[in-house]
Amino acid sequence: MSETIKSETIKVDIWSDIACPWCYIGKRKFESGAATFAAEAGEDAPDVVVEYHSYELSPDTPVDFAGSEIDFLAQHKGLPAGQVQGMLDRVTGIAADVGLAYDYDALQHTNTVKAHQLLHYAKAHGVQLAAVERLLKAYFIEGHHVGRIEDLADLGAELGLDRGDIIRSLTENEYLPAVRADQAQAQEYGINGVPFFVIDGKYGVSGAQDPATFAQVLQQVWTENSPTPTPTQEQNA
Repeated sequence: MSETIKSETIKVDIWSDIACPWCYIGKRKFESGAATFAAEAGEDAPDVVVEYHSYELSPDTPVDFAGSEIDFLAQHKGLPAGQVQGMLDRVTGIAADVGLAYDYDALQHTNTVKAHQLLHYAKAHGVQLAAVERLLKAYFIEGHHVGRIEDLADLGAELGLDRGDIIRSLTENEYLPAVRADQAQAQEYGINGVPFFVIDGKYGVSGAQDPATFAQVLQQVWTENSPTPTPTQEQNA
């Protein structure tokens, strides 16, 4: 991975796309699982360090798509509009179960490569996790456009980033090589769908799994990395 994993930390690398509904759901489920793991591990729990990586589900999407999400998915997947509506209703219900109010009527489908560049810019300025949350909320809940430079600069400015410098960076494609490097790494790992979680550089978890799954994997990694028995091990002894 991109940094050395210290013994008192567990590194989690997450490949996702801003336009991926399961990625936002998976984010919430992972956060819940990580919180459960921390609570059960107690004061000795290691820090869980999260880094997001770029993945484009539909890189050929235009920045300004003339149509609804139903129109896009019907064209992209070749499915009847009624079937697509059923799919969206299902994912909206699952999102609601984790506290996310998806609004597909307001959603503006777009190309996400500039959004990914903004996430790398935010990482360089120490606010990547806040930027991921802001862009996902902007896209799925608030109906903001996340494909245009000016709109992304506005969202970045909300996080305390320099709006003018964001415009410069995105215009110059400053972090496009970093986006492409993430995508190349995903190919090397055999990732063909998101969200995808790489835990401690050795375990892969695909999809928006239940929180208990993430808690279990984090516990397993901590157990393997611990030179002395963890509290959970002692309880089970």
